Amino acid sequence: MPIIVNLDVMMAKRKISLNELSGKVGLTLSNLSILKTGKAKAIRFSTLEAICKVLECQPADILEYKVS
Repeated sequence: MPIIVNLDVMMAKRKISLNELSGKVGLTLSNLSILKTGKAKAIRFSTLEAICKVLECQPADILEYKVS
């Protein structure tokens, strides 16, 4: 898939755990883990907004498009 999810990179930069992010965003650990590993097929804008708000970043910091 040409869309790469860099959630783990941003979490490391902000020194935040999956458990902490899950609590602040309001997502289950399993759903957040699916997103973090790049196995998600879609993401709601409201979820992306909540993650960006907590991590103080832009959507492009989390999602990257790779040309194959």
